[in-house]
Amino acid sequence: MTKHVFWLFEVSIKEGHLDPLKELMQEMSTATQQDEPNMLNYEWWINADESACHIFERYEDSAAVMVHLGNFGSKFAERFMSHADPAAITVYGNAGDDVKAALADFGPQYLTQIGGFTR
Repeated sequence: MTKHVFWLFEVSIKEGHLDPLKELMQEMSTATQQDEPNMLNYEWWINADESACHIFERYEDSAAVMVHLGNFGSKFAERFMSHADPAAITVYGNAGDDVKAALADFGPQYLTQIGGFTR
């Protein structure tokens, strides 16, 4: 089993907000890559009609998640939420109670690994 925590965060892009969201994504990606060495994946994916975005995030552990959530909250959350509406979040891995409390408002679904491997 892995100590990693990862999730798929699904959002609906508000009408007319794709370009500002893309600009914010670049800013967020740069800051995250520079400031969060225990963020292992930070990938944004968009559907064909550009109305929804899936964000895949993978962290070394729950402590790394909390660093990211702190940075997101203080630097980006207000602007992000002005461009996108959360639709769903599915969390995988070993999320600690602190992570669960921090994500509670998003109504996450938590999945527990029953097999397989991580390289």
